[in-house]
Amino acid sequence: MNINDNDLQLIARTVRALSMDAVQKANSGHPGMPMGCADIAAVLWGKIMKFNPKDTKWINRDRFVLSAGHGSMLLYSMLHLSGYDLSLDDIKQFRQFGSKTPGHPEYGHTPGVETTTGPLGQGFANGIGMAIAAKFLGQEFNSEKNIIDHYVYAIAGDGCIMEGITSEAASLAGHLGLGNVIYIYDSNRITIEGSTDLTFSEDVRKRYEAYNWHVLEIDGHNFGEIEKAVLAGQAETERPTLIIARTVIAKGSVSYEGSEESHGAPLGDDEIKKTKERLGCSGGDCFNVPAEVYEIFEGIKAKNEALYDGWVKLFNETVKGQSKERWDKFFSSPSSEELRDVMPKFEAGESVATRSAGGKMIESLYNAMPNFIGGSADLGPSNKTLVKGISSSGKGKVGRTIHYGVREHAMGAIQNGIAAYGGFVNFSATFFVFMDYMRPAVRMAALSKFKSIYVFTHDSIFVGEDGPTHQPVEHLAVSRAIPNLNVIRPCDAEETREAWISAVTRHDGPTVIALSRQNLPVMKRDGESSAENLHKGAYILKDYDSPDAVIFATGSEVSISVEASERIFNESGKKIRVVSFPCWELFDQQPESYRDIILACGLPKIVVEAGLAMGWERYAGTGALFVTMNGYGCSAPQADLETHFGFNTDSLVEKIHGFIS
Repeated sequence: MNINDNDLQLIARTVRALSMDAVQKANSGHPGMPMGCADIAAVLWGKIMKFNPKDTKWINRDRFVLSAGHGSMLLYSMLHLSGYDLSLDDIKQFRQFGSKTPGHPEYGHTPGVETTTGPLGQGFANGIGMAIAAKFLGQEFNSEKNIIDHYVYAIAGDGCIMEGITSEAASLAGHLGLGNVIYIYDSNRITIEGSTDLTFSEDVRKRYEAYNWHVLEIDGHNFGEIEKAVLAGQAETERPTLIIARTVIAKGSVSYEGSEESHGAPLGDDEIKKTKERLGCSGGDCFNVPAEVYEIFEGIKAKNEALYDGWVKLFNETVKGQSKERWDKFFSSPSSEELRDVMPKFEAGESVATRSAGGKMIESLYNAMPNFIGGSADLGPSNKTLVKGISSSGKGKVGRTIHYGVREHAMGAIQNGIAAYGGFVNFSATFFVFMDYMRPAVRMAALSKFKSIYVFTHDSIFVGEDGPTHQPVEHLAVSRAIPNLNVIRPCDAEETREAWISAVTRHDGPTVIALSRQNLPVMKRDGESSAENLHKGAYILKDYDSPDAVIFATGSEVSISVEASERIFNESGKKIRVVSFPCWELFDQQPESYRDIILACGLPKIVVEAGLAMGWERYAGTGALFVTMNGYGCSAPQADLETHFGFNTDSLVEKIHGFIS
């Protein structure tokens, strides 16, 4: 089908009109960006991108990421016109409760939305993750024919380009040589406060060329220049492409074209009427879509369906036998039992840091799952995530071990892009204290229900001599505050195995695995206290008939709690039950009858955790004994910190004796 400039102009006019109308009806939203980028969108959807609304999960579809997510009406307009399950009535319900058209695009909520965007720069980095996933999948299955040969497109605005996460992600993308990335920079030189001259005078072209990007500059309202630049980006296979498109915010508006006032507010009924007249929109009614536009997109859909059918035929002819078995492994998940069979086990009495045990789990997962990938923010040797014999990323290449460099924020968002892509189980790793640097991405994963796995080692004050800058006293509380994020702090190597099984088999959100730097004893267990109980979130590890009190403990504090319990019984006959409580979120999912057993209403409670007490009141009550941190740590050897802050057996016994007496 031949789409001419008149067709593109009609599409762009329709997008501008729909965007104005939707924002006006909602009395909320951002009309300026969709109006400014309507010409770009018309070219991308009309002449460039391959997609199939009948199969929104087609693995070889082009991905489009609206990094400037506030301009969501641009995306919703194009999805509606392109034939996705997004009706004109849905458009009319823009920003309303329960609609398919929320203020910012949300993954899993609106058909055709590839990732949740809004916090500027997150989408930019997500797209880099998608491109990494596509490159790796292509390396695996393109031996005979190109089964995976699509592109990742994005529109990023001035705000995205200013964000630090974008610089981190762009730097890595250039280093890896991701030629399947084509990003369009909507350079309208306007932010909320006014002209970008207020804050932003760098040469973006030179910066991105220094990142090893292929950079082009165009008039963002010239259809020919837009198409030519995108095709030039496709031809560049060794570098990602940034197309700097000079645009005008609120293009076409009579009074607000080029003004920051069009960024985040309705234009007004009179202004919309005048603007539609200026644009030559047919019909003055709101939400009017000319029949010719739908006809144009029927032709586009037919073209793309033919591409899709041809790809399915090629796939069936090419990916078969052992190749098909391997493909199916990418797009299926092993059971807990299958994982447990291949993961290492540990004997009671062994002394193993949970970071070291975690490294052994990662090695077993690399060997068992061809779609298991991940990496560290330059801390692989410290957090034990480097595995010998596994392919690595590097200059101009991607591998199963992704060397993220010291880029924690981008790392979190890139791995979200890998998760959104599909077909991969992926992890990232750094010290727990640096979770602060990637928390926005962690939150986005939880919101989007991405299966991202975060390995955070050096999980407490027992980091030791590195001091309070590296001792994450508040990070368990901060992580637990994020809805839909499972936070697991295993007490030993056996629980570490189960933590990994829980993370890998979870399909509705991300998981934090917080691991110790120091060696911890593998606990003595019987059938009732098996580490498999980790999947219940909390379980009784040490018990007595008719206990006098209950300890709730996590991580490295579980072993000293058991030692204290045994000593108290030998010294006074008092019976202190010990509950290993590795994951609040898993515990909250258990039946009330089980939770009642663990919470043991009426018994005195002791909480032992080398972090803030915040949140433990919901389980232990406000009258509990909290052996926790109430401030920062300090620089000293581990043994000195244990003594000073009361996290050793002698101190714990003394405190519990005083509490229960």
